[in-house]
Amino acid sequence: MSILRRLLTLALLLPALARAESFVFTAIPDEDESRLQQRFGKVADYLSGQLGVEVQYIPVKSYAAAITAFRNNQVQLAWFGGLSGVQARRLVPGSEALAQGYEDQFFKTYFIAHESAGVEAGESLSDAVRGKTFTFGSKGSTSGRLMPEFYLRERFGAAPDEIFSRVGFSGDHSRTIAQVQSGAYQIGAVNYSVWESELEQGKIDERKVRVIWTTPSYPDYQWTLRGDVDAHFGAGFRDRVREALLAMKDPELLQSFPRQSFVPASNADYAPIEDTARAIGLLDE
Repeated sequence: MSILRRLLTLALLLPALARAESFVFTAIPDEDESRLQQRFGKVADYLSGQLGVEVQYIPVKSYAAAITAFRNNQVQLAWFGGLSGVQARRLVPGSEALAQGYEDQFFKTYFIAHESAGVEAGESLSDAVRGKTFTFGSKGSTSGRLMPEFYLRERFGAAPDEIFSRVGFSGDHSRTIAQVQSGAYQIGAVNYSVWESELEQGKIDERKVRVIWTTPSYPDYQWTLRGDVDAHFGAGFRDRVREALLAMKDPELLQSFPRQSFVPASNADYAPIEDTARAIGLLDE
């Protein structure tokens, strides 16, 4: 084959190769890692059918790894928490929050306590939590770190390590529950939806661990999309992704999150999260 013919053949193949590019998404590992592939594999199948391109889900080991994968264009779409979404969008100009769960408009954190702590439930955090051991979830979690720290500082006028005798980071909400239930930590902060899910599954012994306080609501999880997807997948691809997410109605798919539906979201919805993160030193100026 002549060089000219090879070049012509390659030119004809390039558009097909571009169309065959995989669209990849990930999700912050907010629960036990073994459940994530099961949760999101079927979501990838749904999106592939809606978008007409191969869609892959890849798991990550940490919140920071999810942000890095998004920044490096290893994934184009991510199911982020409020804080991780803000951090990712700051690193990739033009990125957008497309959709959030209906419940994510009114998210909240539970403060939970081991029965040995002797802390009673109340309408505000009790002074009895002082001097106890305490665990957050992941360092990058909105519901497991950012907002609970904000409310601790608001209530006590002090940093967590000045309030508690020992402060830890479990890594995810499931481990927070397990560590408080076992007594490894006396108090913890946990995503309310993970608590409700594990309670329903019979994983929580309320004789050993209970909710002692619920925060006010705040915006949290959302789907964030890189700003350059139209350049890679064709004009209008961003809008098609948004439409596919908002059209996700299958209860089995929605249970993967779990959410009752998805509603439109925008970057502006997460301004309170960004302001809070900056106020307590979790975002660089």
